[in-house]
Amino acid sequence: MPINIAQDTIKKDTLNLPKELLETIIKDKAKDYKDNDFLNRKAILYNEAELYYQDIELKSGIITIDYAKNLAYARGIIDSLGNYTQRPFFKQGNQESEQDSLVYNFKSKKAVIYNIDTEQDGMLMNAQKMKRENDSTIYMNKAEITTSKKEKRDYYIRVNNIKVIPEKKAVGGLSQLFIADVPTPITFPFFYVPLTKGRASGLLLPTWGDNNRGYFFQNGGFYFAINDYVDLAVTGDIYTNGSWGLRFDSNYKNRYKFGGRFSLRFENLINGQRGLSNFSKTNNFNLTWSHNQDAKASPNSKFSASVNFGTSQFFRQSLNELNTPSFLNNTLNSSISYFKNFVNTPFSINAALTHSQNTNTNVINMSLPNLNVNMDRIYPFALKDGAKKNPIQNIGLTYSMSLQNDIQTNDADFLKAKMFDEARSGVQHNIAINTNIKALKYITLSPSASYKDIWYLKTINKNYDAQNNEIVTDTLNGFESFRTYSGGVSAATIIYGMFNFKKGKIKALKHTMKPSVSYNYTPDFGFYYEDVQNNVHGDTEQFSRFDGGVFGAPSRNLSQNLSFALRNLFEAKVKDRDSTKTEYKKLTLLNNLDFSANYNMVADSLKWSVMRMTASTKLFESLNLNFNATFDPYAINASGRRLNTFNIKNGGSLFRLTNAVLNASYNLSNETFSKKKNSKNSTNTSTNSTTDDESQFGDDSNFGKNQNNEEKEETKLVKLFNSTIPWKLNLNYNIGYSNLNREQEIAINTVRFTGTLELTPKWSINYSSGYDIKGKGLSYTRLGFARDLDSWRMNFSWTPFGDNAAYYFFIGVKASTLSDLKYDQRKVPDQRLF
Repeated sequence: MPINIAQDTIKKDTLNLPKELLETIIKDKAKDYKDNDFLNRKAILYNEAELYYQDIELKSGIITIDYAKNLAYARGIIDSLGNYTQRPFFKQGNQESEQDSLVYNFKSKKAVIYNIDTEQDGMLMNAQKMKRENDSTIYMNKAEITTSKKEKRDYYIRVNNIKVIPEKKAVGGLSQLFIADVPTPITFPFFYVPLTKGRASGLLLPTWGDNNRGYFFQNGGFYFAINDYVDLAVTGDIYTNGSWGLRFDSNYKNRYKFGGRFSLRFENLINGQRGLSNFSKTNNFNLTWSHNQDAKASPNSKFSASVNFGTSQFFRQSLNELNTPSFLNNTLNSSISYFKNFVNTPFSINAALTHSQNTNTNVINMSLPNLNVNMDRIYPFALKDGAKKNPIQNIGLTYSMSLQNDIQTNDADFLKAKMFDEARSGVQHNIAINTNIKALKYITLSPSASYKDIWYLKTINKNYDAQNNEIVTDTLNGFESFRTYSGGVSAATIIYGMFNFKKGKIKALKHTMKPSVSYNYTPDFGFYYEDVQNNVHGDTEQFSRFDGGVFGAPSRNLSQNLSFALRNLFEAKVKDRDSTKTEYKKLTLLNNLDFSANYNMVADSLKWSVMRMTASTKLFESLNLNFNATFDPYAINASGRRLNTFNIKNGGSLFRLTNAVLNASYNLSNETFSKKKNSKNSTNTSTNSTTDDESQFGDDSNFGKNQNNEEKEETKLVKLFNSTIPWKLNLNYNIGYSNLNREQEIAINTVRFTGTLELTPKWSINYSSGYDIKGKGLSYTRLGFARDLDSWRMNFSWTPFGDNAAYYFFIGVKASTLSDLKYDQRKVPDQRLF
């Protein structure tokens, strides 16, 4: 018989259990005690109380937890002196604040806070009352916002009501600026500050002012944070006379690969009044681009760029404050290059685009492109193991191929057909061999030879036009080439001279001489030249169809030159000023004293070239001297033309000084004298006592050891009285002498100085100026004053005189979040009408 099993007829429990009010357990502790009131469901934590719930962290003097209402109350403690201590500290996620008291709701995750101090993206905020929503959104009443961290704030902005969305923005109503608790008339209809982390797109507020083009707004626009690798700032200028400017600035960075910056600036400038004779309108542009490749990205290839290209008058005519420091530049240079090394081969290639522009003459020189293929030196006769035991095995072979396309133009013809029609292009192959031979143990002989093959796609032809009595030059298109070769040998050695001293601080003097003589031979390639009639009398002159080529034309005359060079180096070994050091110190007395000259063995006259001399030395660790001069062995006539007569035979000296230039630079600073002072003190100081000199200059290196407090306090006062004022002064003197035609005059005589002076840790001055002694006038002079105002900064830049006399004053908040709180005023250079 089947057994009936009783079954539960209740499928679902109808009893409703109470839902847990708190999602997680509250963790708490206190230093003194925790009082639990189970009847009213309350708990009181006293003295250094702490509470942790989910991402909430609350620390305070007293914390009261009301479990029935899901509330937590926090407030500080008044100590025995009547001070309010242990103010509540509240942290939710990465948001922190300190306040007088607060009420937090565990269920709604909202908080009401009284007299709060919090920080948002570098801004310090204080409010009488604040409400925090569960998504960390903050509402403040009567808030004071600043970036000053001093107890007595430098400034703050008072906003009646403000809403803060962390990591996004802060928005408020009517706001007023207070400086040192003093209200100012500066008010704003609204308050807005972005609080995004990292880069974010947004408006760039302009600066304003007036100049000779009227009132203006400058550098206003929009910033685009495109992604983590690229950004773009589009800014512009606008003037009331109709002038305007536009700029595009972009930065890009791919870590461990490459990075760079790109900038394009365009300005449409209007001068004068329409309808008047002084009215003019110009369009200027400037393009800059810098690109650098990380060395680790590709060890065998590299791409780099440094571009500065534009119209010649861009920086001189621009009135934008960002362009003012560049108006002294006379040249613009650009280079874009790519290098590739082929691994396990001796070959490498280098492609480049170069540009050079003279802003005074408006002449532009470009190479578009340059391509070089190079083969490193190989030794075809060396042994298999690479050993080179004789001159034959030491023969080295190199090869290079250069493709060049040169263009010379100006601003007016740039990118026009004429610019490309006058381009010069060609290819040059160069093979060179050399070896080294030891002669008489101490002389190194280096024979060498080279072979060049040059290709052109354009050549010239000249014909005499009898009707106009002139030579007509025609350009011929087509492949043409020529070949040249040359050879030579050089001999060099090194001679050492030593003079020892038995007494005194100098132990020895060392003289190193490096003489060298070289012979170079280039044959006459006159068969590449033709005769052309040049006048009605039938006279002729020679020309080569390769004249004007980018690599030049073949040499027309036989050349056999002897070159002489002598390099001298003077050194000394002296005792160190530090008596504790026993080793002698090596000192360079004269870095170099070089002489060089040439002798043309096949010239019919004036066989000797001028002799050149260069010298340089460094004295007193700060004084650098550079000197160069040219000496001519031949005499000159009354018109200044060289004669084939030695100057000494003409009643003069062995050499005639034609020109000389001396450059001296000297760097001084407060550390220069402190080193001397410390050196003097170190020689007069014993290990157990302090000299009067140390006290005078505030040297307390031995203080603090076995000294009483009175002595320490006295030393501090002395240091304060003799406080150091950091300063730097760089002096540069340049003088040039010219005597080419017996004028015997000082051609150049200028002095230039630059430096900085820190009057206090927060006051600094920088300056640069000079004086032209010959021209009797001051050179470009600029003064700069900077003041660190803690949370503010102030700068004043002044060019007191000259064509570019101007000044610029700025004062503003340092912090980037409130960087638009600023004031600047400028005076631009006067407009030049002629």
